[in-house]
Amino acid sequence: MKKTILAAIVLLAATSCSNESELTAVENNAEQATAPVRVHVSDFSITQEEMPSGGGTTRSAETPDSYFSGGAITLAFYNAEGTEVYKTTQFMGDGSYTTFGEFTANLSVGSYTMVAVARAYYDGDAFTLTSPTEAAYTSERPRETFSKVQTVTVTSASPLDINVTLNRISAMLTIQSTDARPAGIARIRTTYAKGGKSFNPTTGIATSDTGFSQTNTPSAPIGSTIMVSSCPFLSSADDVEEQINITIDVLDASDNVLFTKTVNNVPLRRNRQTTLSGAIFTASTSSAGFQLETSWLLGNTVEF
Repeated sequence: MKKTILAAIVLLAATSCSNESELTAVENNAEQATAPVRVHVSDFSITQEEMPSGGGTTRSAETPDSYFSGGAITLAFYNAEGTEVYKTTQFMGDGSYTTFGEFTANLSVGSYTMVAVARAYYDGDAFTLTSPTEAAYTSERPRETFSKVQTVTVTSASPLDINVTLNRISAMLTIQSTDARPAGIARIRTTYAKGGKSFNPTTGIATSDTGFSQTNTPSAPIGSTIMVSSCPFLSSADDVEEQINITIDVLDASDNVLFTKTVNNVPLRRNRQTTLSGAIFTASTSSAGFQLETSWLLGNTVEF
């Protein structure tokens, strides 16, 4: 699993303005002209928790190609009526771009809502962006996801350059076993009682709160402890911790359930990691004796 990533800071810059969310080119009389709008998804500004002992450390902004081992970035523009006028997706390593995270869209004079979504990408992933308020993973797993929505105004045919830093909108749950994986264990299924795989790119809030399941195949060999992770979207705001019941099913190669653990009221928070640590390869379903460590910048560790 990738390094534990905890907090993101929104940073926006444009050559045509300083701290304004509306980016405006110099006006002239060419009302019907189109302007090349160059968007540079150049940085992720993040806070990282050291593993395994914790302790938050702030990292400088990272470019998408240095952060993701495999990633995708979708960029879209919607006009004042909400109609999509431009949308494209770059997939890391497919050779369809010059620089991963750099786009050029020719837009007519007018005001637009720009949506940029960057995400981890693996074979089989399916993702849809429908509007500035609707996006979803339609395949089994939601991924670590960054998003930015802002207004862009084109007032001339002069080129407009936008540099934008995306902030993470997904949470992360990591399940760490304290006992060794026995023979006959093939997969781990994690079921969320709440949360979802769809989200509002503008707010980062889940648009479905009915829960979901995902199944992971541990990479650790037999006789070793295992760790699996997932990245849900939450219905709560940035600064609100949400309590969600988590069910862990241990499966054999035929997806028969061998052991089940349910941990109630697991604290999850957007842009934070929560780690569930305990014995999962036993028949006991007890989740008594929680120990919880939490702070604004660090992740949560829950032992069961």
